[in-house]
Amino acid sequence: MQAANTDALAKIAGNVVASSDPGRALKAWREKLGIKQVLLAKEMRISPSVLSDYESGRRPSPGVLFVRRYIEALVGLDESKGRVVSKLVSNDREAAILAIGEFQTPVKASQILRAVDGRLLTGDESFVNLYGYTVVDSIKTIYALSGYDFYRIFGATTERALVFTKVGTGRSPMVAIRASPLKPRMVVIHGPRELDPLALELAKREGIILALSGSRSEEEIISSLKGI
Repeated sequence: MQAANTDALAKIAGNVVASSDPGRALKAWREKLGIKQVLLAKEMRISPSVLSDYESGRRPSPGVLFVRRYIEALVGLDESKGRVVSKLVSNDREAAILAIGEFQTPVKASQILRAVDGRLLTGDESFVNLYGYTVVDSIKTIYALSGYDFYRIFGATTERALVFTKVGTGRSPMVAIRASPLKPRMVVIHGPRELDPLALELAKREGIILALSGSRSEEEIISSLKGI
């Protein structure tokens, strides 16, 4: 495997690990890259039926070794086709961070809550000072950012509000934060009406203020945060 694709391997692996359904995540990447199941199975030297069972969830969740073999075979096939994955990852990385800013003076978490039309789920926003905000597209963040790239969302300080848009259940963003050595002071989720109980539990364990935004759009969130 060429070094140029190491980044692609890391991004796909990060997405799969963070997913609540790894088999489905693997299948989504295969289909996104246009790799036929039969061709991938041949490259992995397993039967198409076994591959199908893992992707559909008919077999237990794939282990680390299987996921690694799958991703390496997938990226290898993609490379022979013209390296679509490298372009996808590069484009997603640039588009993942929608807005980032630092406050000139400390801002109370309660102010952030009002700006995003937020409903507090865990933590106490009354006395916490924040010094910045970052708004990210959750889908592109999970797919494209890992390692050093993921650290970019924290800007000048981790004492900031991290806003995830286009969220399904809230589980994946909180799992990604749980796995990261850097933790934001506040997380705002935009998209669902309710969050997965695991997301709330992870926020409590990490001591993170967690809120659910009722703003109409990510553009409205960004505009409100810039106006603070």
